Amino acid sequence: MLIYLRVLKESFNFAINALRNNKLRTFLSLLGVTIGIFSIIGVLAAVDSLEKEIKGSISSLDNSTIYLTRISFGPTQVPDWKREQFPDVTFEEYQHVKRTMPDLKAASFLLNVGQETLKYNDKSISNVDMVPVTNDYYDIEELQVVQGRFYNEQESVGGAPVIVIGDEIANSLFGSSDPIGKKIRVYGRKFTVIGVLKKEGSGLFGGSKDTAAILPVNIVRRLYGDNNKFTFPMIIIKPESGSDVPEFVASLTQKVRSYRGLKPDEIDDFFVNQLQGFTDFIDNITGTMSQIGGFIGMFSLLVGGFGIANIMFVSVKERTNLIGIQKALGAKRKFILLQFLFEAVILAVFGGLIGLVLVWLISKGASSMTGDFEFILSTSNMFWGMFWSTLIGLIAGIFPAWMAARLDPVEAIRTGM
Repeated sequence: MLIYLRVLKESFNFAINALRNNKLRTFLSLLGVTIGIFSIIGVLAAVDSLEKEIKGSISSLDNSTIYLTRISFGPTQVPDWKREQFPDVTFEEYQHVKRTMPDLKAASFLLNVGQETLKYNDKSISNVDMVPVTNDYYDIEELQVVQGRFYNEQESVGGAPVIVIGDEIANSLFGSSDPIGKKIRVYGRKFTVIGVLKKEGSGLFGGSKDTAAILPVNIVRRLYGDNNKFTFPMIIIKPESGSDVPEFVASLTQKVRSYRGLKPDEIDDFFVNQLQGFTDFIDNITGTMSQIGGFIGMFSLLVGGFGIANIMFVSVKERTNLIGIQKALGAKRKFILLQFLFEAVILAVFGGLIGLVLVWLISKGASSMTGDFEFILSTSNMFWGMFWSTLIGLIAGIFPAWMAARLDPVEAIRTGM
């Protein structure tokens, strides 16, 4: 056992000395592996970070949440010209769903309207995301009100001129003063502030409820009308916890079809979008991105492997005389083999480590520059990066090492002279 350990140690020392004596060649070999590892780990880290950020942006909603609308959230086989003919969901359909659906925890009617400017005395804040919804939206999205309250069902149905604002809006318009009870102007009329939402920070695409204002949908319906194609109304539905979601979706689909009077041979002129389906779609996209990025990165790493193999062949050629002398003095084939294998693997491992350090530094810098977006360098990605780097080095060094180990000592000495 001690003999094998001594052989390994001496082989390792020979490999290190060889790398030290050829610094430029070593650097060029490291560069190829470094670029390959940087490509693989960088792409995987970017995809993981993007996936985490997207899922974090929708984490406040349960996967069972359903969106009933004329727009599909994912790929669909319904042609564009057909979808353009689909009618919008209506407030009456929302009331029908809320009244007749079993196992329903909450349902909310929402209009997607443009941004507006909110004014209070001589202060104003522009590009405010207006969110006209019914009061059940509070339970569906699990909103947190840190000051005041959310509007109730009576205020929602009656379209009361009340409004709940985000943290950034409250700070911009009111500063340190209490915003509750203050009146702000939007849509050409005054709304009373009854609540302020908890600060949540910006999301993936820069938006969050910090810059949003939530108000009863019925007051906005009176402003825009029910036949406005630019409001993209939708019904947000949340089943009871533990209910059979596929059965719930089937029941919902049938009730909407019946309400619209669709015949059995007619297709649905609406879409039942599930958040679970949306997250599955995201998983498929990010999975494909990981595969493509990993494939491209493996090509880069493979090029680095060819570089190592080429350098090892040159190294064997240069040290043919030394190999002959070592073998003439009694060095075994495995000593020569390990010597060159160690050299190849050390190149690959050090190149991989440098690549990981570069990815780590860039990810830290990018995270600090983007603020709320955090780049993730997972342990599993680091492990697989180093695994593939070591494997490529091992494969790249096998044939040159095997050639060196099989050299005839007399011919090797003569060739080197």
